[in-house]
Amino acid sequence: MKKVLIAALWLGAGVAQAAQIAMQDQSQLKVPGSQATPVFVPPAESELPDNAFGQMVRQGHALFVDTRRLMPEAVGNGMNCSNCHLDQGRMAHSAPLWGAYPMYPAYRKKNDKVNTYAERIQGCFQFSMNGKPPAADSPQMTALSVYAYWLATGTRTGVETPGRGYPEVPQPKDGYDFKRGEQVYNEQCAICHGGKGEGQKVAGEYVMPPLWGRDAYNWGAGMHRINTAASFIKHNMPLGKPGSLSDQQAWDVAAWINRHERPQDPRLVEGSIEKTRVKFHANDGVNLYGQKVEGVLIGQGTGG
Repeated sequence: MKKVLIAALWLGAGVAQAAQIAMQDQSQLKVPGSQATPVFVPPAESELPDNAFGQMVRQGHALFVDTRRLMPEAVGNGMNCSNCHLDQGRMAHSAPLWGAYPMYPAYRKKNDKVNTYAERIQGCFQFSMNGKPPAADSPQMTALSVYAYWLATGTRTGVETPGRGYPEVPQPKDGYDFKRGEQVYNEQCAICHGGKGEGQKVAGEYVMPPLWGRDAYNWGAGMHRINTAASFIKHNMPLGKPGSLSDQQAWDVAAWINRHERPQDPRLVEGSIEKTRVKFHANDGVNLYGQKVEGVLIGQGTGG
């Protein structure tokens, strides 16, 4: 974390039929197997053709790595797409685009519907970016989708490629500890993300993303789950030293980060944290939304 912190239900009578079909739930992905370098290697930029397609891929790449500056109308915090999908969406075990694109359309438990790839990106804008999702047929969405399509060149549709997602890190038998997590954060993360999770800016632009506060991902983002954040941290942080933290350290620091306030879940039900917790968070991995920690209710939002 020294550089950046920081991934099929049918209608009517079809529901019963869907229950008998193994449908991949994209909202809490589990990636089996080892973490050896995957066989698949996405294409290099030098392979891009000098035509309209190549230009569109380059546009998508620019939006992906500089999202906040190029799409201010859609991004409501200090994040770029590349903050969660490292190495410009190429890195294995960091939810690479080449692992995601070929698996859509797919059912997601998060919104209880079959999502297109465009809808999946829209969810990222709504939650991880705390913003306003661009229209599915907008030029920006088209460019982002084309970039992901190009990175997936050579993969097989509907077949999970090794290296996809954030590999699961089982919860330690003793759970997590905030105090230990704070120590890990101060020693491994604060140098880049700030002592108060505020991130780092250069010339007014974030170069290291905030992890909590008004410019971080909101309470609806997948990263608010302690188990998801622990998996990302374990396999990607500190930057350049993936796997250097133990499972326990990853869970502890993920819990410490996610006990802090951030923008409210945009799905807030009738202004009620408890109703929102029951509907969206009670069965959504390990999270603190709507719980009290040291007498303070978590999930009130930053108001920003």
